[in-house]
Amino acid sequence: MTNPVRIAVAGAAGRMGKMLVQAVQADEHAELTAATVRPDSPLYGLDVGEIAGTGRLGLKTTGNLDSVLGEFDVLIDFTAPNLAMHHLRQCVSAGKRIVIGTTGFSEEQLRRIAESAREIAVVAAPNMSVGVNLCYRLLEVAAGVLGDAADIEVIEAHHRHKKDAPSGTALRMAEVVARTLGRDLDEVARHGREGQVGERPRREIGFQVIRGGDIVGEHTVMFCMDGERVEITHKASSRMTFAAGAVRAAHWVMGRDAGLFDMRDVLGLARP
Repeated sequence: MTNPVRIAVAGAAGRMGKMLVQAVQADEHAELTAATVRPDSPLYGLDVGEIAGTGRLGLKTTGNLDSVLGEFDVLIDFTAPNLAMHHLRQCVSAGKRIVIGTTGFSEEQLRRIAESAREIAVVAAPNMSVGVNLCYRLLEVAAGVLGDAADIEVIEAHHRHKKDAPSGTALRMAEVVARTLGRDLDEVARHGREGQVGERPRREIGFQVIRGGDIVGEHTVMFCMDGERVEITHKASSRMTFAAGAVRAAHWVMGRDAGLFDMRDVLGLARP
C-alpha cells in the first residue's frame, strides 16, 4: 500500500482554501500536512479543520511556507498572483511540486512559471474542473468544424468578489478557439461594446463579463451563424468541483519530476 500524498494548502482561510481542505480530507489517499494563511490573519495559528468547518484536525495554520517546506510533497495554491509567485519560488528552492489554480497572472509571471517548470513539476490551470477541461476539447472540435463561418462570443459570470476579468477560464476558452482558427487572440479580442461600434468584424472574438452575488462560475462560448447558433456552456454550482480537480492534479503530478502541465494532461484528454 502506497503512502498518502502529503498536501499543503496555501490560503487555507479563503473560500477556495476551505474547500481544498475539505477535498484533501475527503481523499483517503491524501493527507493534509500543512496550511498557510496571511501572517496578519486573525486565523493564524488556529486549527485548520475548525477554520474549514470540518472539525479539529490538530494541524495549525502558519503564516510562512518556509516553516513547513519539509512537511509536504505538493502545494496547492489558489491565492493571488504575487503570493503564488512567491510560493512558486519557495517550491523551486525546496524541490517541491506545485498545483496552481490562481488566475490573473501577467505575461511575465506566466513566463516565470514556465521557467520554474524546468526544475520542478508544475500543474497550472485557470480552472481545475473536469467539465471545463472537457469543454476545451469540445471548443476545439466546434471551432475546427465551423471555421470562419461563425461569429464567436464568450460570456462569463462570477461572484462579486472576483478580482480579475475576464476570468482565466474565459481567456483560456478564447485562446483554445483562436489557436484552432489560427488567430492571435491579442489582436482579435473585443472586451465589451458601447456606442456606435460599427459592424462586427468576422474574426473578432468578443468577451462579456458579469459580476454579481455568489455565482460560482458560468462560461458560455457562442458560435453564431446565419440561421443557427451553437453554444458550449459550463456552469459550476459548487467550488468543490475545482477543489476535487486540484487534489486529483496533486496525485498526478507526483509521477513527474519536472515540466509544465495543465488539467488536460492530468485528465489524459487528447490534443489535436
